[in-house]
Amino acid sequence: MKSDELFALLRRRGFLWPSAEIYGGAQGLFDYGPLGWGLKRRLEDAWTQWFVGLSDDYYRIEPAELLPEAVVRASGHLEHFTDLEVACGSCHSVFRADTVLERYRPEGVDGMSPEQVGELLTTYQVRCPSCGKTELSVPRPFNMMFGVDFGPTGGERAYLAPETAQASYLAFPRMWEVGRKALPLGIASVGKVYRNEIAPRQVLFRMRAFTQAELQIFFDPTTFAPPFASVASEPLPMLRAERRTAGEAAPELVTVRDLVDTGLLPAFYAYHLAVSYRFYRDVLGHPANSIRLYEKSDKERAFYNKIQYDIELHLDSLGGYRELGAVHYRGDYDLTRHAQGSRKDLSVKTEDGRRLLPHVLELTFGLDRNLWALADRHLAVDGERTVFRLPPYLAPVPLGLFPLLKKEHGLFARELQHRLQGAGVPADFDDAGSIGKRYARADEAGTPFAVTVDGESVADGPNRGTVTLRERDSKAQVRLGFEGLLARVAPTLRLPSAPVDAR
Repeated sequence: MKSDELFALLRRRGFLWPSAEIYGGAQGLFDYGPLGWGLKRRLEDAWTQWFVGLSDDYYRIEPAELLPEAVVRASGHLEHFTDLEVACGSCHSVFRADTVLERYRPEGVDGMSPEQVGELLTTYQVRCPSCGKTELSVPRPFNMMFGVDFGPTGGERAYLAPETAQASYLAFPRMWEVGRKALPLGIASVGKVYRNEIAPRQVLFRMRAFTQAELQIFFDPTTFAPPFASVASEPLPMLRAERRTAGEAAPELVTVRDLVDTGLLPAFYAYHLAVSYRFYRDVLGHPANSIRLYEKSDKERAFYNKIQYDIELHLDSLGGYRELGAVHYRGDYDLTRHAQGSRKDLSVKTEDGRRLLPHVLELTFGLDRNLWALADRHLAVDGERTVFRLPPYLAPVPLGLFPLLKKEHGLFARELQHRLQGAGVPADFDDAGSIGKRYARADEAGTPFAVTVDGESVADGPNRGTVTLRERDSKAQVRLGFEGLLARVAPTLRLPSAPVDAR
């Protein structure tokens, strides 16, 4: 399914739509409707349970979304948080340099200087996407942060958070005091971040306001030893930088043990890369052959990273692989910079009496683009039927409750709805239209189960109190009582948890 077709389906059912739609929409901004909000919340809960659940010493916080200027200066964002932009001298349109070079250089321009990118524009005679003229300017760095006036007189400067990570670094001293004063210590946050994208595009992939989930693990590099054996035999689809340089484009399967034994990755990094891979495969339901772990080279990776693998999925709607998350080994860069900027000692005392500035491992996840990836993978048109085959625990509406006849069966259906919700099974009541149309609406919404209340449910006889349960994917139907209904539905709605503890 193409991107515009997929977006049309999501908009028609009210999953999401452009912000300020009645004014023509706002580029790079989207609103979520009830189904989109529900799916996003389920996705957030799944991420939190899986990653924060890795250890009893990992916690989630809710940070402020404004950062004082001193913070982003110390973090390096004022200097480094830039994209290269080019402007057309004829029509004056502005574009990201890597975007206009995509067809000529699919591998991107990460790590290249503005002068080198400018030479590519000249070599390929790149034309303006708007007017077709070859009058694109020399690329220049454009800082993507949103600055705002701060304080009653506007004399101070603050910035909307460009990532959630900084909040965890700022919170580390406080969390050390309120926690167990032991490493590793994990601090997770999920929240809105803001980036002034030069050219927002690809719907939820290049946005100006989006939701990010990140776990920062603060650890002692000499002692950090998560349970490596639990993932050692897992084959991971690796696309290493050296293989890309040699012209290889397909990932190769390498076991976690081999990655460590050959010295390619430290054990703590390989472990968390495997845990992240399993989340995409086992929790989100992406086929293994659609996932690759893409290594960023020294020139390509972010300035703060020692090791960086992006988790990429092949998305048919966008015509190739796209980054959905990443695992970053940031060393002690962040606490070092904030210690210098704040003039505070951020080192801690380890159990053996050493003073240590912890290193950081970052697991990052974009909720919006992962929501799009779920739709790309699981939303399909099957003949005249549109079906969103979400895993049941991610479905925004787990169960649809349909009285066959509004008057005769509505009261029983309402009572059943209250009983189900009391038992922890959310049920959406729908008595509008034919039963076939209600099934179709539920299939499009990703609802895994539909329950029909009919004459046998309310009449005296052996089937009194029973209902018909229909499964979305198979369309199979079975008649069940309340306890049987709970036994069939409730277990499928439980969010999976990571099977190991990283302490």
